[in-house]
Amino acid sequence: MTKDLLHGGALDVVRAAFPDAPEPWIDLSTGINPWPYPDSHVSPEVLAHLPTQADQAACRAAMAAAIGASPHSILLAPGSELLIRLLPDCLPARRVAILSPTYGDHADAWARSGTDIVRSEHPLEAAAEVDAVVVTHPNNPDGRRFDLEALEQARRTLTARGGYLIIDEAYADLHPEQSLASHAGADGLIILRSFGKFFGLAGVRLGATLAPANVRERLAARLGVWPVSGAALEIGTRAYADTAWQTETRHRLAAAAARLDAVFSRAGLPPCGGTDLFRYIEVADAHEAFAHFARLGIYVRRFEWSKRHLRIGLPATQVAETRLAEALNLLNGWASPRRQTQPADTPPRRLD
Repeated sequence: MTKDLLHGGALDVVRAAFPDAPEPWIDLSTGINPWPYPDSHVSPEVLAHLPTQADQAACRAAMAAAIGASPHSILLAPGSELLIRLLPDCLPARRVAILSPTYGDHADAWARSGTDIVRSEHPLEAAAEVDAVVVTHPNNPDGRRFDLEALEQARRTLTARGGYLIIDEAYADLHPEQSLASHAGADGLIILRSFGKFFGLAGVRLGATLAPANVRERLAARLGVWPVSGAALEIGTRAYADTAWQTETRHRLAAAAARLDAVFSRAGLPPCGGTDLFRYIEVADAHEAFAHFARLGIYVRRFEWSKRHLRIGLPATQVAETRLAEALNLLNGWASPRRQTQPADTPPRRLD
């Protein structure tokens, strides 16, 4: 399996595989905001000293205010990816139901721990039969959303059995009203948050879990004394406190997603899902379409588990949007003939 099938963002790998593609490449393979938070400077003293408890507390407080959670429920980490990897070692779960399809590292992390995994399109229905349920909300890559009351009911069912509801809210900053952050700290509820996607600063490596005290303590013991860099704490504190930028960005992303939908529709490929940071389309041969885009210097996200689906992020400029539109027009006639009559593929293995 090539690295681009494991995750998006492997531009170096794709560029090497298509050396004759025109430059500059347009990387649409990730669901990361192409217009990042602009004030990412770091003060020199932050780089010269170890981060303090006060630095962590300030970032937790800013995040808590922005997402509507209690700061006491938050444990900061260097990205949510590491938390995904650590959770199986911290929870006494022998059987876990995981939304399918979804971000593939959830299943990978639990499989490495020897857990019995139930992949399901309707994992909440398994709450009375498993030790944990894992969902991504909104989901990646298809943008699926869950009813908040259904999530809460699943949490209560799991909690009664000593289990956990794990919600990956990596894209929840797009629509805060769809988050369960206000319930953070409730028994059996574990929420994972990502800073890099909405704020467009994935390289900062900042994330968090919102969880009961016993789970936070187990994770904290594994993360160590200085889990997050001082630079990440300073940037995160400033960005989370900038609610005006967040509101403006939500409007900007929604408008950009609508423009992208129009581009796809004009090419005969209306999206079948996604969020305001990426769109999800169906084509007759996704892997050949991936190669078609790559030959034109456009990197999109394909999947090992599906021959018919691509995920495409937001172009950052009008030039990039025009190049994408031209490439799509050359895909004329590639819309999947099954699109209108059959459901999407459902035997997923991993996504990102």
